[in-house]
Amino acid sequence: MGVVAALLAFTVFLFVSELIRIDLSAILVLVIIGMLSYLPGLESLADVNNLFDGFASNAVISIIAVMIVGAGLDKTGIMNKVAAVILRYGGRTEGRILPIISGTVGVISSFMQNVGAAALFLPVVSRISSRSGIPLSRLLMPMGFCAILGGTMTMVGSSPLILLNDLILTANEGLPEGRKMEPFGLFSVFPIGAVLILTGIVYFLVLGRWVLPAVPARVDGTTAQGTQTYLKRVYGLKAEVFEVDVPADSPLVGQILADINLENNLYIISTFYRGKVSMVQILTAEIAAPCRLAIIGKSKVVHSFACKYGLHVRPELDVFSEEFATTNAGIAELVIPPDSQLIGKCPRELQLRKTYGLSLLAIHRGEDTLSHVETEDHEPTAIGLVEFKPGDMLVSHTRWDNLTRIKQNSDFIVVTSDFPQEELRPQKVGWALLFFLIAVSLILFTDIRLSLCLLVGAVGMLLSRVLSIDEAYRAVGWNTVFLLASLIPLGQAVQNTGTAAWIAQQIMFILDGWPIWSLQAGVAILATVFSLVMSNVGATVLLVPLAVSIAVAAGANPAIFALTVAISTSNSFIIPTHQVNALIMGPAGYKVMDFVRSGGIMTVLFLVVSLTMLNVVF
Repeated sequence: MGVVAALLAFTVFLFVSELIRIDLSAILVLVIIGMLSYLPGLESLADVNNLFDGFASNAVISIIAVMIVGAGLDKTGIMNKVAAVILRYGGRTEGRILPIISGTVGVISSFMQNVGAAALFLPVVSRISSRSGIPLSRLLMPMGFCAILGGTMTMVGSSPLILLNDLILTANEGLPEGRKMEPFGLFSVFPIGAVLILTGIVYFLVLGRWVLPAVPARVDGTTAQGTQTYLKRVYGLKAEVFEVDVPADSPLVGQILADINLENNLYIISTFYRGKVSMVQILTAEIAAPCRLAIIGKSKVVHSFACKYGLHVRPELDVFSEEFATTNAGIAELVIPPDSQLIGKCPRELQLRKTYGLSLLAIHRGEDTLSHVETEDHEPTAIGLVEFKPGDMLVSHTRWDNLTRIKQNSDFIVVTSDFPQEELRPQKVGWALLFFLIAVSLILFTDIRLSLCLLVGAVGMLLSRVLSIDEAYRAVGWNTVFLLASLIPLGQAVQNTGTAAWIAQQIMFILDGWPIWSLQAGVAILATVFSLVMSNVGATVLLVPLAVSIAVAAGANPAIFALTVAISTSNSFIIPTHQVNALIMGPAGYKVMDFVRSGGIMTVLFLVVSLTMLNVVF
């Protein structure tokens, strides 16, 4: 017991001090436990023959499978479609956008890692912020908090809940027959998590104006507004992006795109006709109406052009908003190398837009910038007729999937590197949803182990090529896997040596005579404090055996006390130590005191609501 207590203190010290990474800390503790078990008198510390069984535990395999299934859903582009729906129905009102975003992320995070759900929606929320004018800081914290809360809605929503059933089975070995605990089902915690998410949304709707900072939203360099800023700053192009309606009776009908660009000192970058957006329309094509055009040009020039041809300039991008979203497309820079087969040929001859998906905005040649649009130093140029020379820098607007393919083409050197380079597979969405639903159905309607049910979904996505096996390996957070698997022997040592029971006795002595509900509240507060200074997985492994011992000694339900720990380790809002909080802190410009102010109230609400719902449901 003394050795285990020292190991516990050492583990907490490593986690709090972060002298080394916490996953490495866990591996170090695993090694120390194994080596100490060979010393005389410490043989019972751990069974060295089963020391590494944690890597094959139900919890670890479940986490690996959940990560692969989540990556498969993401690869099909389902999340982008969800984002489009939010943009369509959220409008510009914070009171409507906030619950839609937060509720959606909360539901998604109940089936995948909460930091993954938050990371997936971060660019979406940034785009919504730029379009609606709502500061990013007023949207990201509610989204992040609800991503954390969403992890409490299913038994696969967070690592502690995935781990809980394994810890319960371990704890059962030391309990009398009549006190053994039953494992929890997939949706056993659904009412608790749903009410917690609702509490978070209502909290920010009611008190958001006072607790959320209004940090001015940062402008991304590749959004629609960012395109304007980027071109002006780097190439001196005084241009903006406009969406223009062309009525059926406009005199523009029948004219050629390239001629319109040259004659009016603007650039038609995309068209919307018969319900289809096209950014690869060849410049020799004719205008057919009614349609919409995405035009890059000076505000005065575009409005004059619209007046001349009876067009309507929309106040903001609508059907083209997704084409200019940072997750789908943006500004790319490419260089023509000396051995390129494009040298001596012009963009119109090459049909650059149709062949390569590149909407050429400018050619930077030496000290000069050639463009359809007027620059600070030069008159407009018909760049569609300019022959390429070695060293030309092409400034183009393109989809990222096009740019990924172009990187394999030796006729270009792609200078732009900071863009999403993984190609989506929307044609696989049916397979992804099928195997996701199969996995959920097996969990709900059979007695098959959770890990095996989830692996059915994961393997199905691999066999149907929603993901390649290499992509599946990359999707797994191996640091989480090693952290979890390496800490399991420590939790077993705490239980098997009687250390947990001893600590429980000391706490029971201090809290002697207190009612059971206060003991449960004490366990919840202890788990909350531990989750702020160490990983929630580590806190769960350390505290579940303790909570079970306290419950048994006090005559309470040990399963509820164990679940209290697993849920309370998600109560990580007051400082930005949680992965989700760390993720949103930079983009939103949050300060630590912003989390203290907003998260402090959320922490209290979490404790009150979770404890109330635990006792109502169970």
